[in-house]
This record gives sequence, structure tokens and C-alpha cells, in this order.
Amino acid sequence: MSTNHWSSASRRSVLTAGLAATVAAGTATVAAPAQAHKGGSKPKWKHHLKSTPDHLHWGGFPIGWEPALTMRSGETVRVDTLSQQGLTNSSVNPRDYFGAFGVKPHEVLPDALSFWDTIPERQATNRQYGGHILTGPIYVQGAQPGDTVAIDILDIDTRVPYGFNGTAPTGGVMANFYPGWREGDVGLDIPAQIPPGMPAGVWPDVRTHMYRTGMYRGEEVVFFSDDIKIPTNKFMGIIAVASPTGEFIGNTEDAPPPATGVQNSTPPGKFGGNMDCRDLIAGTTLYLPVFQPGAQIFMGDPHSCQGDGEVSGTAIEHSLSGTFRISLIKNTVTELPWAENDDYWIMMGIHWDLDRAMRFAVEKTVDFLVTTQGLTVPKAYSFASIAVNYHNAEVADRTQVVTGHIPKSVFKRRR
Repeated sequence: MSTNHWSSASRRSVLTAGLAATVAAGTATVAAPAQAHKGGSKPKWKHHLKSTPDHLHWGGFPIGWEPALTMRSGETVRVDTLSQQGLTNSSVNPRDYFGAFGVKPHEVLPDALSFWDTIPERQATNRQYGGHILTGPIYVQGAQPGDTVAIDILDIDTRVPYGFNGTAPTGGVMANFYPGWREGDVGLDIPAQIPPGMPAGVWPDVRTHMYRTGMYRGEEVVFFSDDIKIPTNKFMGIIAVASPTGEFIGNTEDAPPPATGVQNSTPPGKFGGNMDCRDLIAGTTLYLPVFQPGAQIFMGDPHSCQGDGEVSGTAIEHSLSGTFRISLIKNTVTELPWAENDDYWIMMGIHWDLDRAMRFAVEKTVDFLVTTQGLTVPKAYSFASIAVNYHNAEVADRTQVVTGHIPKSVFKRRR
């Protein structure tokens, strides 16, 4: 992973290339931070990218693949995505897998079945790069390396009324590949041997948990139990651009390049990807660097609910559709992904080591405050310590993501 982070290149960062003046003045960035749609209104979109087999990629971000959609800067697109849960085992029909949890045949998405039908052909032609099912790529006209794309997240909806969470005795942060694992650490008291006879080895409510979602008192919730209802927090676990040619991020720092020559979707990086950042809900704008012509944007790993950390290794994996406005910021370099909403600027640090990810998130915070708010480095570091909240956004994929939330409300010019 590159160690050339935003703080080492602030003079050519996204802010000093024209965004700084608008951020410092408290006005709009390129397009104003996305506004979540409330009430019964829904945002309109110009394009609809459906999750048909020809628009889906299995676990990676191939460079230069035929566009699933080409759009102009500032246009809107509705993107359908599929959760990989129950769809990637060629020997178990999704109807049987979901049926083990009580899902009715009519509740299984037709495009999910269509993807499953293509698994043998994808495996035979080496087009399986990892576990996620990704919709794309979206090409943005005029996007070139050295530009930035701003992705306004306007709206996200559930496509089916159920999703899945996994728990295993040595899964997530309890796994022996987790960076914090030490020899002698024990797993959780969760049965490790799955009973025979279950499709794909599922063990409902032990190793695999299905949760229904629906409306309760005017709010969409996860029906966790009869007594526990958790509000949904829908977001795409993966939003990515095509990565730099010949540069690969692995699950570990010394991982070799993939034999497929395609960036695997599991580890996040400067291209975005599997950030699993629960802040990327409707009303948020995500900024990503451009490394390839057209940017080549992929979306997937949809989640209906997740806590910071995603500690069991999964969120509620849940097929979603989202509406996005994608804008191009020309000749503007972004070193790492970052985001904003009405209340916060959200800096991100990404590294295999959680401590390093934290350090990079703080460096980005300091650079942002110096560049946009005119603070000195000592004052910015002080501000970061007393006013910025840092979260372990995702710690279960061996590549760690830390987010730093800079409150907009404390800056006088924004009142």
C-alpha cells in the first residue's frame, strides 16, 4: 500500500485545487453535500443500472472492462446490487439456501438466480477474483487519472425484506488471521461443527442469522428479536474506482500480486473498495481519486445495518438499490478516500495495521484543518485531539479503516 498520503501532498490535494476556498467559505463543494430524501419523495435518476449478469463482477475490479454504463458528470444513476450471501455456492440453489431460513421462493430476486446460473462459466474462465458481487463498471465521460469523482449518495432502499449476518467461533476479529490475534487466543463459545443436512452448511441462528426488515412505527427496522428492533442504516460496503495499473493491495502487507491480475475486492485501498464505512448513507458525499480513464466505478457488498468495526466479519448482508449523483472534479488529486455530510467532514485512514490507519486518519485531519481552516499544524493537532471523534469503521478484513469526524458546526463561518 502506498505511504504517499494526503498530508504529504497537500499543496496538490483536492482542497488546494479549488475545493479549499469553497470549504473554507462554508459553501458548496463541487456539488453540495448530498441531501438525504425525506418523507415520501424519492430522487429522480437519469440512468438505471440493473444487476443483470452482464453488469456483475465476482470479487474484483477489472481494469478496462466494457462499460456497464457511461454517463456524464453531474448525472444521476440508480444502481441495483446483490448481496453475495447464498449466491456463490454452485452446488446449492439460492432457493434452497434461502428456503432453509424460511424465505419463500417468490422472495428470491430473479437477478440473484440469474447470477447463480453463470457461476460455472465464470469459474471456467477465471472470472472469480473474490467473494463480493459487484455492479459496474460505470464510466464517467472525461474522467482521467489525476481527477477526482464526487459520489453523492441520494437514496438507498432494501430490495428484499431480509438479510444475513454471520458468526463463527473464530470469525471476524476472533479469526486467527486477524492482526490482533496471538497464539493461545481462544475463540468464542459458538459451535464449530455444523450439523449435516443443511444447505451449504448453514446453521440458522448459530453460524448464520437471517433478520427480517420492515416498517415499525414509521421507521424501517431490523427485527432482531421480539423485544429488539434496530433501525436500518443502509449503505454500500463497497464503492470503488478501478485501481492503478500494476498496483495491488492484498489482505496482508506482504501479499503477492493476484494470479488473475485483477484487484481483489476484499481489502480496501486508495481506490476505495471494501471500506465498510457505515457513514456512507444517504445524505453523504464520497470523494475518490481517478486512476483509469472513465474512473470505472463499481458498487456492491450492500448492508442494511452495521456497527462500527463490523466485528463478526459481516454486517447484515442485504441486497439494496441506491441512487447516486456522480460528478467529476478535473485536475484535482485525492490521495485517499474521504467524505462529508451536513454535519461532518470525514477523513479516512487505511492500512493493514490499525495503529497506522489511525495515524493516517489523524494526518489527514491535520492537513484538512491547515488547508481549509487556516490553522497552524500545532493548533490543528490540538483540535484533532479535543474535537474530532475517531472510529474503527472496519477492522475485520485484515485491512483496517479508521474515520475521523470533523464537526462543521464549531466553525463560526458555517453558523
